[in-house]
Amino acid sequence: MTKNRIDAKLEQCKAEGRKALITFITSGDGGYACTEAAVLEMVKNGADLIELGVPFSDPIAEGPVIQRASKRALQGGTTLAGIFDMVRCLRQKTDVPLLLMMYLNTIFCFGTDRFFSLCKECGIDGVIVPDIPFEEKDEIQGSADKYNVHNISLVTPASEDRIQMIASEATGFLYCVSSNGVTGVRSEFETNFAPFFEKIHKYAKVPCAVGFGISGPEAAKQMGQYCDGVIVGSAIVRLVEQYGGTDAPAQIGAFVKSLREGLDA
Repeated sequence: MTKNRIDAKLEQCKAEGRKALITFITSGDGGYACTEAAVLEMVKNGADLIELGVPFSDPIAEGPVIQRASKRALQGGTTLAGIFDMVRCLRQKTDVPLLLMMYLNTIFCFGTDRFFSLCKECGIDGVIVPDIPFEEKDEIQGSADKYNVHNISLVTPASEDRIQMIASEATGFLYCVSSNGVTGVRSEFETNFAPFFEKIHKYAKVPCAVGFGISGPEAAKQMGQYCDGVIVGSAIVRLVEQYGGTDAPAQIGAFVKSLREGLDA
C-alpha cells in the first residue's frame, strides 16, 4: 500500500512531538447534518483522525451508549450509502483522515469490492472491523489493499501470544484496546499497561493508539503516556444523546478542545 492521509497525519504528529487525538461518532445519530457538523467541530478543536461509526443492529463490541446511538441512527434511516454521501460532503470541507468503524456483515451485504471502491472514491482512509478475527482478515484485506484503505488491526490485553503476530503486521496504526470487554466510559482501568505496551512496542512497526473507556482530559493524558495516540468514543456519543442533533456539535467541539489541551499539557 502507498501512504494515505492516516500515515501522513500520524507522521506529522510524531514530527511535532504530540499525541494523536482520534475521536469517534456514530454516523447519523441526530441526523447526517449533526454528524457532519460534529466532525468539523472536532477537527477545528484538535482531533487528528476521526472514526465514523456505521450503525449496526447487533454491535457486539459496543457498550450501552454506542448501542443506543446505533439504534437511534438506524431508526432515523441511516444507511451505508447515506454515510458515503455524507463523507462526500465532508471531503469538500476537510482533509482530516476518516475511518469507518463497522461490522463485517455490513461490508459483505454491501459487496466487499464495491465497498472499498466507494471508500476510495469518497475519501475514506481506513476501516476498523472489530468482529473480524486477525486470522480471518484476508476476507477483506485484498480489496482494502487494492483501494489503498487501511484495515486497522486491534489488539487486546487478552491477545497475549498473538500480540507479536498482530502488531508486526499492522498498517496505519495499531488499535490497542485498553480493557477486555465492550466500549464505554470507565472510571478506572484494570489492565497493567506497562507490560502490555512493552510487548506491543517491541513488535509494532506503526503508531499505536489506545481506546475503550477514555472519559476525559485526565484519562487521555494518563493513557497517552503509553502510546502515540488516544481514541475517545463513548464520551462523545453521549453528548449527542444528551444535547440532541442541533446543540450537540458545539458541545462536542468544546469537549474535544479539553481533550486536546489535556493531551498537550
